[in-house]
Amino acid sequence: MAADPTLARLARRGADFAEFFEERSSSLLVHLEDSRVQKVLQGDEAGLGLRVLAGDQTFYTFSQHRGATSGRRLADELGRVIGSRAARAKRYGYLRVGNAAAGPPRRSAAPVPTELARLVRHVDRLVRAVSPAIRQVIIAGRERRQEVRITNSLGESARDRRNSSVWMVQVVAADGAVIQTGHETAGGSAGLGAFPPDTLERIGLAAARRAVQMLSARPAPGGRMPVVLSSEAGGTMIHEAVGHGLEADLAQEGFSVYTKKRGKRIASPLVSVVDDPTLCGARGSYTVDDEGVPAERTLLVDRGVLRAYLFDRLSAAKDGRTSNGHGRRQSYHQRPIPRMSNTMILPGTHGPARILSEVKQGLLVRKMGGGQVNTINGDFVFEVTEGYRIEGGEIAYPVRGATLVGNGPEVLRQIDRVGSDLGFALGTCGKGGQGVPVSDAQPTIRIPELTVGGTESS
Repeated sequence: MAADPTLARLARRGADFAEFFEERSSSLLVHLEDSRVQKVLQGDEAGLGLRVLAGDQTFYTFSQHRGATSGRRLADELGRVIGSRAARAKRYGYLRVGNAAAGPPRRSAAPVPTELARLVRHVDRLVRAVSPAIRQVIIAGRERRQEVRITNSLGESARDRRNSSVWMVQVVAADGAVIQTGHETAGGSAGLGAFPPDTLERIGLAAARRAVQMLSARPAPGGRMPVVLSSEAGGTMIHEAVGHGLEADLAQEGFSVYTKKRGKRIASPLVSVVDDPTLCGARGSYTVDDEGVPAERTLLVDRGVLRAYLFDRLSAAKDGRTSNGHGRRQSYHQRPIPRMSNTMILPGTHGPARILSEVKQGLLVRKMGGGQVNTINGDFVFEVTEGYRIEGGEIAYPVRGATLVGNGPEVLRQIDRVGSDLGFALGTCGKGGQGVPVSDAQPTIRIPELTVGGTESS
C-alpha cells in the first residue's frame, strides 16, 4: 500500500519513520459520595497526533483538529524542526514540539443517566446497612469509548474500536480510633451499563465486609515467614514487581533488574508469565496497539526462563526485532511507549486448599493495597489490606497493618507452589505521565519465606 503523501514528504525531509494517530473518544464519569450523586461528567474528544523518528530522536506534536489539512500543518511544523539546531543538540531522547490548537477534552455537566443514578444510590443504601460502623461510602464509575486510526510512512493503516469501564467502591469503617478501608473494583471492555445488575452490589458488599471485618483484626505478626498470595489478591505483585521490568524501554535503558536476562532463568520452574491483549472482555485488551501492530499473546517467562520483553516499534528496532504489539498511549496527546495489557502468572497444578494446608505458620494475603517498587533492583514494599494468620494449615484470624517487603526476582525464584485457580485485578497503569487500562492476574502462590512487616513479633 502506498504511503500517505504527507508522511512520504516527511520521509524525503529526513524522517526515518512517520505516523499519524487519529482518535475520537467519549467518556462518562459518575461519582457518589455522602449518599449523593456529586458528579456526572460526559465528554467527547477528537484529535490527531504526529510522531516522527529521525536517527536517535523522536518528535511529537498534536492537534484537536483532524483531517488532511491538520495533518499537513503538523507535518510542516515537524519538517521545520527535524533539521534544526535544537534537534541536532538533542541527540538522544524525546523532543516534544508543542501542539496546534490543543486544549482539554470538551466536557460538560450532563443530566444523571437515570438507571446509573438509581443503581449507585441503591448500592449506597445496601452497603451502609451492613454495619453501623460504616462512616463513608464512595462509588465511582468510569467509561471510555475510543475509535482510533493509525497510518504510517510504511504504507500501513489500521483501525480499532475499544470500550473500557470500571466500577469502584470504597468503604471506610471506624470503631473508636481504629479506622479501616475496604476497596473493590469490577470492569472490563464494555460499557458501565453492560454489567449484570448485581455486579456493583457484589463489589459494594465485599468492600463493606472487608472494612468492618478488619476493625476486629489483630495486629499483624512481623518477621520472616511463609506467605500465601491468594488468587483473590489479583496480580498486583506480578504487575509491579515483574511486569514493568519487562517493558523493553526500561530494560534497554538499564532501569530494569531484568536487563540482558533473555534466555536466563529468573524464576522458579513452576512460574510462567504471559501478557495477552487478545483476552475477550478483559480491561487491557485491544485488537491492534496504538502503533497499528496486531495484538498478540506474548510469553514473557516460560517455566522460569525469560523469553521476551514487551516491545513497541522503536524499542523493537533497537533490539533488531519486530514489535509484539505493546506500543500504547493514553490518547493522541502522547507518543506510544512499551506497556503491559493483561499480565498474568499462568495457573499451575496445586489445589489452593492444599497449598494452605501445607503451611504450619504464616500469612495468607487475600487483598493487596498500594506499594512501591524499584525496577532497577526489584526491591518492593506492598500493603496488605486483607490478611489472615495461618496456623496449623488453617486460617486462624484476620490481621491488619501487614506489609510485604522483598525483592521481585528473589520472590519469583522462591515460589514453590502455584495453584490451579486464577484471579484478576484491574486498574489504570501509570507510566511516563500516561495512564492506560490494564488487568493483572495470578493463581494462588506460596512463597516459602518473605519478610512481613507488622506490629507483633512472630
